[in-house]
Amino acid sequence: MGKLVIVGSVNIDSIETPFGSAERIPGGSAPFIGLAASYFQVDSCIISVVGDDFPKDFISLLQSKGIHTDSIDIIEGEKTFFWAGKYHNDMNSRDTLATELNVLADFNPIVPDSYKDAEVVMLGNLHPDIQLGVIEQMNAPKLIVLDTMNFWMDNTLDELLRVIKKVDVITINDEEARQLTGEYSLVNAAKKIHEMGPRYVVIKKGEHGALLFHNDEMFYAPALPLAEVFDPTGAGDTFAGGFTGYLAKTGDYSFENMKTAIINGSALASFCVEKFGTERLEDLSRQELHRRLQQFKNLTQFDIELT
Repeated sequence: MGKLVIVGSVNIDSIETPFGSAERIPGGSAPFIGLAASYFQVDSCIISVVGDDFPKDFISLLQSKGIHTDSIDIIEGEKTFFWAGKYHNDMNSRDTLATELNVLADFNPIVPDSYKDAEVVMLGNLHPDIQLGVIEQMNAPKLIVLDTMNFWMDNTLDELLRVIKKVDVITINDEEARQLTGEYSLVNAAKKIHEMGPRYVVIKKGEHGALLFHNDEMFYAPALPLAEVFDPTGAGDTFAGGFTGYLAKTGDYSFENMKTAIINGSALASFCVEKFGTERLEDLSRQELHRRLQQFKNLTQFDIELT
């Protein structure tokens, strides 16, 4: 069983979409990543921090999925990071209504000794200095995956570039790839990001799928068309969890195997958006995941005669 270290936020979220709302539910990058990765039965550890207002039963749920939670620090008398947002009708854009860092403002992640030898590290979207601190605690992992966003490009670019130089895979969306490189073409953007350090570049395009780049090789994975999307919060983190969970399970970090990892991540992300927060991932069965993967296969495979 491969080991996976997950570093990210654990939130309390309030979310409003055209289909309803959910008040003060568990969220954050780490739970979505961890729950998605749990479907591959990897030995995973979440490193994060919460206040004493975070629901203890949710931490028990994570434990029931085989996720090591002893490194989620609970700070007594303090509040958990809180985020509130409202999605527009297109579900691709949203307004942030509230952001309260609370305990996350002083987060100093400590990797437990038993996980310093993990082969795969998933760095959720956090301050680059926090991400770099985790890398420096690890004992030569085989794959470091970085998620980041435009906020860090705007405010901590030098620190972010230092982290990017040390990772194997970066996952960002198309807008962020263009901002980071100044290139409109995603092919050219990926080439510039390769020069910054990562061997693999994953560019997420939301409802239009994801692109994987490795040197001169490219792979495109579509997003599964869905009849209803209730809440896109955490879809990118779920994708990252499926991607890293599959790679940690197989121990194969080749371009060919990453194609399959991309599809597994996309399949899990397609479930995430069907309910609010982590709810859909909490009760997902392996049979459902298998059927969804078959749908991806049917969507993308075809026979054609070339004359």
